[in-house]
Amino acid sequence: MCGITGWVSYQQDLTTARPIVEEMTATMADRGPDGGGVWISGHAALGHRRLAIIDIEGGAQPMTVETPDGPVALVYSGEAYNFAELREQLQARGHRFRSRSDTEVVLRGYLEWGEAVAERLTGMWAFAIWDARVQRLSLFRDPLGIKPLYLMPTVDGVLFGSEPKAILANPRARAAVGMDGLRELFTMITDPATAIWDGMRQVEPGTVLTVNRDGLRERRYWQLRTAEHSDDLATTISTVRELLRDSVRRQLVADVPLGVLLSGGLDSSAITVLAAEELRHSGEQARTFTVELAGQREKFVADEWRATLDSPFADQVAAHIGARHTAIMLDPAELTAPQTREAVVRARDFPLGFGDSDASLYLLSRAVRAHSTVALSGESADEIFGGYRWFHHPVLRDSETFPWMAAMPHTLTRRAGLLRPDLTRALELDDYVRDRYREAVARVEPLPGASPLDNRLRQLSHLHITRFLRAMLDRKDRMSMAVGLEVRVPFCDHRLIDYLYNVPWSLQSHDGREKSLLRAATTDLLPRSVVERVKSHYPIAQDAAYAEALQRRAADLLADDHAVLELVDAAAARKVVARAPGDLDLPDRAALEQFLDLAVWLDLYRPALHTI
Repeated sequence: MCGITGWVSYQQDLTTARPIVEEMTATMADRGPDGGGVWISGHAALGHRRLAIIDIEGGAQPMTVETPDGPVALVYSGEAYNFAELREQLQARGHRFRSRSDTEVVLRGYLEWGEAVAERLTGMWAFAIWDARVQRLSLFRDPLGIKPLYLMPTVDGVLFGSEPKAILANPRARAAVGMDGLRELFTMITDPATAIWDGMRQVEPGTVLTVNRDGLRERRYWQLRTAEHSDDLATTISTVRELLRDSVRRQLVADVPLGVLLSGGLDSSAITVLAAEELRHSGEQARTFTVELAGQREKFVADEWRATLDSPFADQVAAHIGARHTAIMLDPAELTAPQTREAVVRARDFPLGFGDSDASLYLLSRAVRAHSTVALSGESADEIFGGYRWFHHPVLRDSETFPWMAAMPHTLTRRAGLLRPDLTRALELDDYVRDRYREAVARVEPLPGASPLDNRLRQLSHLHITRFLRAMLDRKDRMSMAVGLEVRVPFCDHRLIDYLYNVPWSLQSHDGREKSLLRAATTDLLPRSVVERVKSHYPIAQDAAYAEALQRRAADLLADDHAVLELVDAAAARKVVARAPGDLDLPDRAALEQFLDLAVWLDLYRPALHTI
């Protein structure tokens, strides 16, 4: 896992721009703490920061191959889990390798198959190849968009990077945000192509984008495709198990310490037991980590999102497989510490995320990094197996909007609770959400002859995989890579998702519960308590002291007449600050989190805001 960046300028010799490229590369030192490099030739410049995972000595980048017609250079972030098989194929075709790295497999795969190398890869990755033979840049992103990749077209080429901060370090880029950027920021949509920064966009998941003197061209090499599912229930359960087992097996390959993030829920426990099973075959012991907030065992209060505490279930799974288990204890005061908030906002490059969940994930990742460089996660099972309650609730399921927006309080899905009223009116967030929803469902191909319920559930699956999942993956990537921890997500193997996407709802919910197929595929491997556990969302701070700390920091901003008040309604903010901490509900706390994050973001990036 690494950070990549680059610059192509067809009207400039970039050999004189090395200091700028080095500065762009340096912005991602956290993503790649183990080394960095820059390669420049004529109109192209590539930068790389490395987190060494496979072939520690031989995988340095940028990596190049000299050909009779000019060099081909690569910067690569991520992992190709099937690189060993591809390496054998390439060797059979006459390629000779200088390293054991998957990076060189990808580069030589491009030399052999061109852009079609993307279709042959299984894994998570974003990479860029400059082909001097044809003076062309190609940008590749994995099918699910697990690894981020941004670009900004210029008058004579393009800037790109794993994160916006790399692009914004170039003087040709301007840190500006307009109304459309704010609309995306203040809603929970996560359009797969959009970046909030003016002139910037993402390379969409499952696409190859090429840049030459004639401009940009985009080709989609993977997408969700509708097809008839002919397997019966028993075959479907068996196939899911084997696909998941193979995904976990492939993702255990690393030349550095590896662990598993274990919450004690069905998703992470399934990954954990399959990983432990595979590691046991090679004489290794699974290493597991769970997060807990200090004092939460004594003060935990069940609510509609979190019925049970994670730690007891995680302890049971760890004991069940004989894991070396570590409970990471977080101090709630750290969640509100200014340095934590600044680190989180800097990692995201935008202000609004998931409140203290982002902060705790960042702190958890930092603690895990002291023990492991790689961690497997149960992320994404809810999106692909129908784990959220809105998959099962008819009113929420059939609402004419993104289902998570129908299920959550309006003040959480329109993150504008404390915005100035005139700005809120100008943003027209309800219209924006409605238009984006209609665009999204229009991309879903129905199955002829399927029931209305199956076609609606197909829409929900598509919305989650192409929208909601993107937010979850981006959050996981940013918070973990900010401390140099590579998090792998076995549920995001595109082979598994291709299969599940077409399974009828009658099979997906055959036992009347959420995630029926996942439960059936792993039930004999797990403790009964975990199999029967009701879904519990990621833990948050519940004590009044946390809310009081948010209020104090918000009061300081109000007293200082901070620049954030150009966006925020000061009177509305004062009302929330004045309430008793114990009276603050989840939307109140979310509004304060957003207020504080916006202030930090303005201080860090000083963006030009093109508002009303």
